[in-house]
Amino acid sequence: MNIRFTSSLTDQDENAIAPALLAALVRILDLLPITYVIRIDTSDSNVYEHSGFNPAVPAPPAAQRSPFAAS
Repeated sequence: MNIRFTSSLTDQDENAIAPALLAALVRILDLLPITYVIRIDTSDSNVYEHSGFNPAVPAPPAAQRSPFAAS
């Protein structure tokens, strides 16, 4: 899944809001049994990034794998 968010914020506002937005998303996603990466690129090229890994997430059984999954 790739989600894009475009704003009309100024460069300074983006850099003030991006860390708080990242922290809020991390708190939500850390509750889920998923592995993820969040990356926020601001209009002045600053990057805010976080990855979360949940080792308790089991691999799906072969019979339930999506036909679209890479082999």
